[in-house]
Amino acid sequence: MAGNNHGHTPAAWTGVTISFIGFCVASVFTVMAEPVGFWAGVAIILLGALAGLVMRSMGMGQPEHEQGRLTRPKERAEQL
Repeated sequence: MAGNNHGHTPAAWTGVTISFIGFCVASVFTVMAEPVGFWAGVAIILLGALAGLVMRSMGMGQPEHEQGRLTRPKERAEQL
């Protein structure tokens, strides 16, 4: 995994961070037995996924030529 750019982009970090906050909100409201708060947490999770997709489409995600391909650090340095 160290040889590629998997998850090391602003789009990935933003989407995961927002989704993590949503999971925390949903978990707290589950323990409190408050369904409205739980569904608000689920909405935040979906918002995180949407934010990541939008940022990726804006070019803040992994470059297209690197997606789905594992490269070694030495090969990657030669490409640059």
